[in-house]
Amino acid sequence: MSRERVRLIRKQEGLQVLKKQKKKRRHGKSTRELCQAKHPNHVWSYDFVSDQTADGRRIRCLTIIDEYTRYCLSIHVGRSITAKQVKSVLQELFVCWGKPDSIKSDNGPEFVANEIQNWLKQSGIGIQYIDPGSPWQNCFNESFNSVFRDGCLDRWLFYTVQEARRIIEQWAMEYNHIRPHGSLLGKTPARYLEEYEEKVQKAA
Repeated sequence: MSRERVRLIRKQEGLQVLKKQKKKRRHGKSTRELCQAKHPNHVWSYDFVSDQTADGRRIRCLTIIDEYTRYCLSIHVGRSITAKQVKSVLQELFVCWGKPDSIKSDNGPEFVANEIQNWLKQSGIGIQYIDPGSPWQNCFNESFNSVFRDGCLDRWLFYTVQEARRIIEQWAMEYNHIRPHGSLLGKTPARYLEEYEEKVQKAA
């Protein structure tokens, strides 16, 4: 049977071919307006960076920074990272650094998960979701991820997740305490944070 015959029968019978609808991606609901950090612990931002081990298996890195000081608070590494693991990493950081006023991210599934959104709201922490397709709204984390990839991921061939964690932890230490940052007047994030705390103490 020719195509024309099929089309004619379909038209006569009023039949239609259903088009496959694209699944709509879920977007998170912000509880704070997007803003620039004005002091340490004002705005944190987090995102994912992907790489792979020598056997071709993927690894993911959850990067979390303080936007005001550019301090790398954590780089969590794993084969896969769930919303539950994101929550666990944040809980550990809250114990060490205190709670930020808000956290900024894109609309990745781990960040818009109900478990994360509800928990942050209950913890009194604001959520800033950037607009879809607008990575420049999370520019500080994007910049950090670029430096992280150029200075670490692209320079190392990891054989295991454990090796990746060890090397990445060492790189993060160097980034915070040794590498000068242009936007921080040539100071390291750690030194910039120290000077801010000294000023606060003198003003008190």
